Amino acid sequence: MNSVRTPTPTRTGGLRRRGAAGLAALALGIGSLGACSTATSATGSAATSASVEGTVWDASSVHEVSIDVDDDEFAAMLATYQESDEKDWLTADVTIDGQTISDAGIRLKGNSSLRDVDADSDPADLPWLIDLDKFVDGQSLDGWESFVIRSSTTETSLNEAVALALLDEAGLASEEAVSISFSANDSGSTLRLMVQDLDNRWDEATFGTDGTLYKAEAGGDYSYRGDDPEAYDEVFDIEAGTDDHEPLTDFLQWLEESSDEEFADGLAERLDVDAFATYLAFEDLVGNFDDIAGPGNNSFLRWDAEAEQMTVVAWDHNLAFGATNGGGQGGGGVPGGAGAPGERPEGMEPPAGMEPPVDGERPEPPEGMEPPAEGELPEAGGVPGGGQGGQGGQGGMGGMGGMGGNVLAERFLATPELADLYDAAVADLQAELFDSGTAQEVLDAWVSVLGEQADDLVDAATIELEAEQVASYFDGQA
Repeated sequence: MNSVRTPTPTRTGGLRRRGAAGLAALALGIGSLGACSTATSATGSAATSASVEGTVWDASSVHEVSIDVDDDEFAAMLATYQESDEKDWLTADVTIDGQTISDAGIRLKGNSSLRDVDADSDPADLPWLIDLDKFVDGQSLDGWESFVIRSSTTETSLNEAVALALLDEAGLASEEAVSISFSANDSGSTLRLMVQDLDNRWDEATFGTDGTLYKAEAGGDYSYRGDDPEAYDEVFDIEAGTDDHEPLTDFLQWLEESSDEEFADGLAERLDVDAFATYLAFEDLVGNFDDIAGPGNNSFLRWDAEAEQMTVVAWDHNLAFGATNGGGQGGGGVPGGAGAPGERPEGMEPPAGMEPPVDGERPEPPEGMEPPAEGELPEAGGVPGGGQGGQGGQGGMGGMGGMGGNVLAERFLATPELADLYDAAVADLQAELFDSGTAQEVLDAWVSVLGEQADDLVDAATIELEAEQVASYFDGQA
């Protein structure tokens, strides 16, 4: 696979970046490589790798990543974050697969994953954004400058790794992901997931057209705030492409002010509706409630200047396949915390009308919500908050889709002809990803990599348990 290439359109209007070839490469690479890749090269130019195999994004290896940061600077950064929520950049030496890049930039990455940050936080436990050329222009590794060390709600991160691979198999924009042995300041190593940052390099490699990538912020929403770009400072960040807010504000204004008839007739001119239907269906099938309609507002809008159309880009799948935020990094994310399937984490209460049956009797649903008949999928738009329904979205402990609400998702699913696209996408993805065995192949490949190369970081019983949790979604009955 080329690192920068022309994307191939799919039936959804999304983009296939790895597809079957990437899955085959992952499966074939298992057992043939050592504990980490040694074919990487640190460079001061913007060179790109010829393929994923043997590079930092080779998923058939568990890679080694470490950071070395000054203790006093780290403590000052923590104090600033606690006082103001500002995420200051630090200078660090970053070593990836034996290649050390000096004076790289690192900063905290995330929102809810940082809720427990305090003065005693260990840098080895935190989520990080690494930018190799933040302070020294041109520094890169295999042509890539930015890497995200993800926070995880499970010990293996299998749920997010599998979700990202399947997102790509669905023909939607995804990001490369690899398992890593991570350490900081000579700490012990822990198993983490490292993914691509959605930056200019990623945008060019994924879409190959001029445009702008807008990241929705956790505290924002999709409401129209006028045409002043400053009104969106805390709502949308421009992560890649042209520094232009006009396509965003025009879209949000139309989304807010259009009548139902105008919305039904005009959305396809402004949004890739096939890709969005696939996105909504996918998030439900993988049980990710923390999506565009979830409490974290996790999504990007990508404006394609050539097509003059928006595309919703997925982000943040560490709660996919029913994982919860209860345990934080290093465990507790599988329902039941220590691994008891179906148990609710301490302090977590479901919304009204979604409580489990008592003595066989269902609770009364919230006003205006009609529960599905036994064994049927929820109707589109039938989730509290107006978010999407679907098998996965309601299936596991993560299944509380729509708690945050999103006007685009709500209006989409309330429009019959658009809801039909969603229903068709659910059926298609269930057949293509799960019934076909593709999802199980992806999961098996990741399990094999961890079992053979990360047995010093996670025990076999944990891998098996967390793999079973993921696989429980594959038949659509989780």
